[in-house]
Amino acid sequence: MSTNLLTLASLRISETNPNHHLWNNNGTWFLHYTVYPTPFTKERIRRSLGTKDVKVARERRDNFFSLLAKQNSAPLPVAEQNTAFA
Repeated sequence: MSTNLLTLASLRISETNPNHHLWNNNGTWFLHYTVYPTPFTKERIRRSLGTKDVKVARERRDNFFSLLAKQNSAPLPVAEQNTAFA
């Protein structure tokens, strides 16, 4: 019996902290989040948002997470069948 696992993103949103998932490193804002590639491991991701403006950083963070949510809710692509051996 085989088991297929589908990994989806899960976000924790803090309503009291508008800068949740943001990190300021010497004036430049970064996106900071954690992924869990397996049930036993985690990986911290930090990506530069390329701005010193916190409002722009929040917009870019929100756009990134919106894109991620869309990717996770999209249907999985159907694999092309290889007919070379048919």
